[in-house]
Amino acid sequence: MNDQTPDIHSRERSHLAELENRKQAYSYPGIDADMIAAMDQKLDTFDARRREFAAFLRSRRERLRPTDVGLPEGFRRRTPGLRREELAMLAGVGTTWYTWLEQGRDIHPSPQVLNALADALRLDEAERQHLVTLNSRQPPQPLSSVPEVVDEPLRRMLDNLTHQPAYVLGRRWDVLAWNRAADLLFGGYDRLGPDERNTMHRLFADDFHRSLLVDWEAVARVSLAMFRADSARYAGDPDFERLIALLDRQSPEFRAWWPRHEVLAPLTGIKRLNHPVKGLMSFEHTGLALMSKPDMKLIVYTPLGEHDTNRKLAELLA
Repeated sequence: MNDQTPDIHSRERSHLAELENRKQAYSYPGIDADMIAAMDQKLDTFDARRREFAAFLRSRRERLRPTDVGLPEGFRRRTPGLRREELAMLAGVGTTWYTWLEQGRDIHPSPQVLNALADALRLDEAERQHLVTLNSRQPPQPLSSVPEVVDEPLRRMLDNLTHQPAYVLGRRWDVLAWNRAADLLFGGYDRLGPDERNTMHRLFADDFHRSLLVDWEAVARVSLAMFRADSARYAGDPDFERLIALLDRQSPEFRAWWPRHEVLAPLTGIKRLNHPVKGLMSFEHTGLALMSKPDMKLIVYTPLGEHDTNRKLAELLA
């Protein structure tokens, strides 16, 4: 397999050329400051995506032991996991080229090379998809460029789920709409600001929501891994980065877990809640993609027989 070695200075030349283009742009009719800002944002987004790609590769390499891939343990390993040269050998690429990948150089491996890297790193399906998404050359649409509107048919469906708490999540996992059952069960969304209605913010920075979840740590870890996988296409977006910075400041657990780069595919599971009025309750939660709104999800909680949840929910709704 070819190393696909790029010119060492290609990224630097690319940035210099882009700067020169921006300097000259003002001399052309129809090129204004807003268009220049959009170009800058696109460059920043690609830089952020490369950094995320590099960090993900490094984190997956460092979790592998030599014995996991049939190599001798050896002595005097100063860092955890495989060495770069060992991973490069397993993937059939050059050590220098692989090192550039982990440095965030402006390199886009071919699908064949990406697959070889995924095999060498022993990635599962969710991790493979994450790697492909981060390697994409397609610029993401800014989160703020298209308003997230929950249409009336979807709102009517929410309202008609009278005995199933349900809400709609947007691209950033903000709760955009909810029904009465969800409002009563989860403590009232109207009292919260836009950032506070974000699912990750509620998990990591909302004391009430944290106390509501019986298995908080397990739920938080799984949810964070699913969030990371789902939001990879928005890496570098200002709204997304602002949320990450906010959570990093407010939650020591988020600060510790986010750099681990764990990713998971969407899961259906059981959540046990300790409601302040009704006590223990159990729900099966399901996430449904919306064909008419591909960036939105409908999350539905179905009460289970455990802990007499149906009766308690009915009393809460009465």
